[in-house]
Amino acid sequence: MNIPLFYDAIQLLVYFFEFVGAALIIYGGLTAAFKVLLLELKRGNYIYNKIRLDLTSKIVFGLEFLIAADILLTVISPSQEDLVILAVTVIIRTVLGYFLEKEAMEFNIE
Repeated sequence: MNIPLFYDAIQLLVYFFEFVGAALIIYGGLTAAFKVLLLELKRGNYIYNKIRLDLTSKIVFGLEFLIAADILLTVISPSQEDLVILAVTVIIRTVLGYFLEKEAMEFNIE
């Protein structure tokens, strides 16, 4: 197997996962902003907590893709500094995801 080709394939996957993660977060934010605007203008049949729950779920899902991208990036350049940065990034994103998910469960209206 050609090693540079492997690195290029991994790099493309990293870009893809980063794009998907960011797109999910952006989509969730724009959708939530639009729903809040409609709610404020009294033209939408939305509930704040439901909007919040949808936004939170998109953020958490997007963070999972960003963590996957970071892990793959470290696979192709595993220096000690990169591993420390990955560990800190994964811990921060995991803790953030945990608390967002916990908050979402408190406001779950189904």
